Amino acid sequence: MAKIAIFDITNKQVGEAELNDTVFATEVKPYLVHDMVRYQLAARRQGSHAVKNRAAVAGGGKKPYRQKGTGNARQGTIRAPHFVGGGAAFGPTPRSYAFKLNRKVKKAAMCSVLSSRFQDEKIKVLNKIELEKISTKGFTEVLKTLELDSALIVIGEGNTNLELSARNLKNVKVLRAEGVNVYDVLKYPNLVLTEDAIAQVEGALVK
Repeated sequence: MAKIAIFDITNKQVGEAELNDTVFATEVKPYLVHDMVRYQLAARRQGSHAVKNRAAVAGGGKKPYRQKGTGNARQGTIRAPHFVGGGAAFGPTPRSYAFKLNRKVKKAAMCSVLSSRFQDEKIKVLNKIELEKISTKGFTEVLKTLELDSALIVIGEGNTNLELSARNLKNVKVLRAEGVNVYDVLKYPNLVLTEDAIAQVEGALVK
């Protein structure tokens, strides 16, 4: 198994952890990562775009003029698409952009991106992150001590002081282990994991 150093929030090494090779030392497959990012971004799209068709616009309840004898082309309603103020023809309608991706593909993509971060030495493991109080300034000092400018921080369980201290920092995001995802791991250049978060991530990806 691969090994990685464990630090505390003062950036002092306090131990070493073993990482599951299936999760952190597997072959990196960029095409799976690409598919997973597409999957996540597609699922985020609202798909709420819409226009009014001829059934939705107001008016046009009767024929504008009689069928024959006027010299004009026959018309059934002034709300047809070729009339000014008429309904749109073939306009966009609300839809879902989500598509299916197999569970094995999702897991393989997550393992690929974690392995890539490990290979690039962009993973830092902390034994725990305990802040005395909610303080963005105090948490910024912790980041400086850890030599991190921008990072995704993954924790094992809820940590109110940490989550609220980090919420106003645009270059930092805190996620609980069950919410870790490919897009966010790629978005931030560094990945910070607590010991308990590693156990949860490995448990979810190995089984």
